[in-house]
Amino acid sequence: MTPFRSWIAMSCLVALASPTAAQTPASVEPTPAVQALVQRLDLERYKATVKGLTQFGDRREGTDRNRAAIDWIEAQLKSYGCANTERLKYEYHPPAPGAARTPSGAQVPGRGPGGAQPRGLKAATGVNTDAMKQPDAKLRELNKQASTPGAREQVYCTKIGTTHPNEMYIVGAHMDGHGWGEAANDDGSGTALVMELARIFSSPDVQTDRSIRFVLWNNEETGLNGARAYVEQRAKLQGQESPAGSGRYPEPKWLGMVQHDMMLFDHGMPRADGTLPPAQRPEADVNIEYQSVSKMAADSQAFAWMFSQANEKYAANYPATVGSHMTNTDSVPFQDLIPSISMRENERGAHIGNGWDPHWHQPTDVFATFSDDDFRLGLNAAQTTLGAIGELAGATLKK
Repeated sequence: MTPFRSWIAMSCLVALASPTAAQTPASVEPTPAVQALVQRLDLERYKATVKGLTQFGDRREGTDRNRAAIDWIEAQLKSYGCANTERLKYEYHPPAPGAARTPSGAQVPGRGPGGAQPRGLKAATGVNTDAMKQPDAKLRELNKQASTPGAREQVYCTKIGTTHPNEMYIVGAHMDGHGWGEAANDDGSGTALVMELARIFSSPDVQTDRSIRFVLWNNEETGLNGARAYVEQRAKLQGQESPAGSGRYPEPKWLGMVQHDMMLFDHGMPRADGTLPPAQRPEADVNIEYQSVSKMAADSQAFAWMFSQANEKYAANYPATVGSHMTNTDSVPFQDLIPSISMRENERGAHIGNGWDPHWHQPTDVFATFSDDDFRLGLNAAQTTLGAIGELAGATLKK
């Protein structure tokens, strides 16, 4: 029985109880080895990784800046010791104008994406397509190349488990963006988080019982196309030893998937004039979402509460909340196959989709927009995921 299945067996009654009861962890004591790994996360290093990504502008898919960013990410992963870095290749051709698109999440009539009920004052949202709304001439120049259809790539690397290399957890974020900014929050913040976890788990003194794959998706902004391509190409390969008798599993069996998408900005709901408070709100939290109408809803809910409990053990500043309307993010293609959750700054449908982040897909999504308190929210999400995945994968330190 995997650690996750064992945890479900012990915790399902708690997870299905009231939110107050479900937020009480079975044990509040952190695992010493995992705690030591969490302490290796550093705010300035996290910020530096986000900053490194912003040198490529918005990293829009199908552009030279997107391809250069993929090269940079791969080089960084290799420098961390994640030597088995690979790329998944696929083709992307945008649908013709007016053509039906594949839905990116469950929709409940009269509610927001994923079934979320809008809360509070709504503010307009959308994708900026006007280059002149970006006041920085250098950034306008960097972002001017338009996307072209055709070949696409996305990069991933894997921490190989020592005792169960044929099983793995998937930790993901999308590296592409748009809007004529730097895509610092959407989704440089999630990409940097995944890269930092890859760095820590790839340290030579760290071993895990089970494998962990760190994936930086492409084409999220066009409809989760990179994640969908991964599922289409790799799902059928799960757990197959190749070559036979080698003990190598190019695609270990998927145990769970966690996506990180916009990690920095939780300033509350819009005011009456549509503006938001300038500072991170004291009651900011890390939002963990699963999709309640997915085929794996019960297991995904339990998976989400596991991360909530990890937040209580390992996160330094901000608590976690659990919601049931995961949507429009790269965990969606996995949601009917395995336990799948997403982590972000706000609820996707009820908050972000109603204007709680005015920088979403805008020219203001640049590194300089965000304060240390904003970046600290992203770091707390990293602490949460590292704690949860470290426990589930059986992370230990070599003596």
